[in-house]
Amino acid sequence: MKSLVDLWCNSAEELAEWCHTCTTSDIKTVRRRVEHEGFSFLTIALPDFCKAFERALDEGRIDPQDFRWSTRLKRGSSPNPGMIPVFLQGFMRQVFDEVSGTIHDEPNVDCIFAIRQLCSLYAKIEIPCSDSRVTRAMQAYVECENELEAWESTVSPDLLSEFRETSRLLFAGVFTSVDSDIYTGDVQPAHGPGSTADGIVGNNKFRMPQWTRRLDSIFPYGEYCLPNWRYHNLLDHVEFIEPGDEMPVKVISVPKTLRGPRVIAMEPSYMQFMQQGVLRSLVRELEDPEELVSSFLGFTDQVPNREMARIGSLTGQLATLDLKEASDRVPNLLVTLMLGDHPWLQAAVESTRSSRAEIPELGLCLTRLRKFASMGSALCFPFEAMVFLTICLMGISKQRGVPLTRRSLMELRGKVRVYGDDIIIPADCVYSVIGCLEAFGFKINRQKSFWNGKFRESCGGDYFQGEDVTPIRLKKVPPTSLKDGSKVKALVEFRNRLYLRGMWKTASWLDESVVSLLRGHFPIVEPTSPGIGRRSFLHYQAERIDDNTHAPRVRAYVLTPLIIGPSIDDVWALFKCLASPVMQEDVRHLERSGRPLAVGTKLNWVAPF
Repeated sequence: MKSLVDLWCNSAEELAEWCHTCTTSDIKTVRRRVEHEGFSFLTIALPDFCKAFERALDEGRIDPQDFRWSTRLKRGSSPNPGMIPVFLQGFMRQVFDEVSGTIHDEPNVDCIFAIRQLCSLYAKIEIPCSDSRVTRAMQAYVECENELEAWESTVSPDLLSEFRETSRLLFAGVFTSVDSDIYTGDVQPAHGPGSTADGIVGNNKFRMPQWTRRLDSIFPYGEYCLPNWRYHNLLDHVEFIEPGDEMPVKVISVPKTLRGPRVIAMEPSYMQFMQQGVLRSLVRELEDPEELVSSFLGFTDQVPNREMARIGSLTGQLATLDLKEASDRVPNLLVTLMLGDHPWLQAAVESTRSSRAEIPELGLCLTRLRKFASMGSALCFPFEAMVFLTICLMGISKQRGVPLTRRSLMELRGKVRVYGDDIIIPADCVYSVIGCLEAFGFKINRQKSFWNGKFRESCGGDYFQGEDVTPIRLKKVPPTSLKDGSKVKALVEFRNRLYLRGMWKTASWLDESVVSLLRGHFPIVEPTSPGIGRRSFLHYQAERIDDNTHAPRVRAYVLTPLIIGPSIDDVWALFKCLASPVMQEDVRHLERSGRPLAVGTKLNWVAPF
């Protein structure tokens, strides 16, 4: 913990030089608070300060109630001269007026970045939270399900009818194409590397010992799980599961921040396999440039959202919205309405959807899920984006009093975009869109939604008046040895981002620890190099020339993932090669496959570019 506090202090000193101020008292405050409160001060209290600061940027003035802990002074100190919080006041004074608390006409953008950098440095660090916070997260999952049930019993039929008509206008062409793919069997499923509810890992996923009757009615086992029908005799060894006996998704928590965990639902391997197939067809059609809807949705590229957020911070004409518990609040009812005119696609989506959830943490099993799917389902992300886009356009149409047509949609290009639960809409339609979203049971995260001032954020890009003020966050606790390759890589990437952002003194201070950790092997490399090295505006220095290729080489550590079996051969090896040929980059993929048990490091001669 001491090194993390020292990192904060070094960052504060360098940013103070940027902004011609002093952070001596701020550093004393942080050291004292961490000593008494622990790491939670850096991971919870400071990010809360940042949220209050961002809210002040959006509202154009400081609300002292949002900065309660930072306005308290120790006994004997001089009184606070106005509205400015005591903590980080050297930066705050260059953004807000001391007496009125209103934002300056030309606030110092470097100070805005500095405050956000210092308060968000550890906001996303992946560390396990307390058991009580995990329990509360699981209880919130159950409560969300209860709220969906209540919403279904009260929602207006007219509202649902309008939703269906709007989605039909948006996605009819896309759904028709995917519907045809499913009817003709032109679907390419795939396995992911992650864990599954049935505990099957690696190459064993391709053996497919189980299949559901629901899946078999749309995706016959012989068509999708055998190399060809010559091996039909293997059907005798497959367990076909009836609907009432299907395995539920397993709801678990994974480390996210000290504030709370990320809740995901692990799908059975056979469900995940076919979800990936439907996903490929669906995303391919949604991102087809010839489809009008491709202008409003994103699944693989976040840059358009970031650029629109930047433009919104300049013009004020675009708002950025964020939702709470977005994935878990998408009702299956809405997805069913969207797909009502496309029977094959509807049946495919329904057959790949798990309808029950087991929550080991609470000892519960939810027997009839109202939500469409949780994080963990491959189809969760695209369908939540389509649902949000539909509702947002309903709100825009209502605000402007113009019915949605293809022509009016074309006029909205560059003004509306959805990437998951990151939403960008015209600022003049904010309240109408929020009203529509809340009518469908969604909750707006108002702390991360902006439409008034000159601050906007979307998809990891934060901007004020068109200037990038995105903080560089440390995502993992620094490693103590080279054995933890993932942490080593995360630390080096963090250092490189600091360097490229111009925080050279902090990067240089961090270099001492990194060089010691890497035993002196920390060469300059390009981002495409396989070696773990440092970014620099200086050119790399070759340490040797390869005898065979005559190309420059440097001595650097590389990641060495530890993947242990299981191996497959015979029919299942053939099936794997035919089912996903583009995925087989490892020549030993039939001997080992799946997510690495561990990631180590190894010193090697590598290309610096």
